[in-house]
Amino acid sequence: MKIKSEIMDAKAINRTLKRMAYEIVEFNKGLGDVYLIGIRSRGVPMAERLSAYLKEIEGVDVPVGILDISLYRDDLSLIAEKPVMKGSEIKFDVKDKKVILIDDVLYTGRTVRSAIDAILDFGRPKQIQLCVLIDRGHHEMPVKADYVGRFVPTSGDEIIKVSFVDTDDDEKVRIMLNE
Repeated sequence: MKIKSEIMDAKAINRTLKRMAYEIVEFNKGLGDVYLIGIRSRGVPMAERLSAYLKEIEGVDVPVGILDISLYRDDLSLIAEKPVMKGSEIKFDVKDKKVILIDDVLYTGRTVRSAIDAILDFGRPKQIQLCVLIDRGHHEMPVKADYVGRFVPTSGDEIIKVSFVDTDDDEKVRIMLNE
């Protein structure tokens, strides 16, 4: 793959996440019964940072869970013969809570659909909201994010690559060309 352009650096990512934290507080009229669940793998560092920003803003610790959707995907056979399972870590009850699902990129909506199925196996939340850093369009499912860092229209041969220092070597958002 070839880099077409860099659309966000570390400072832009952090500014965007901080803005999204304010939007979460405003939309939910506080943080009562709000829980964050990051979708492995890059939704996890996003969720952890959002939780830290929410603590700065409201002085409230918002719990963070980790969701592995590997077994819930409808395209599992297309991804890998033997998917690597890292497991989910949700140490709180989601029943009757406001759960905010967090992922780096919203593309077809299939990941979100799988994540909703996985969360429902943990219980029935009062509400599920969606927070993404990038919405690139091309949705195949009726999915719309409640919180979006940036809308980045892309062509079919472009890929959005999000990197966090927690999971990668650097911290950037790039548009890559699939060659």
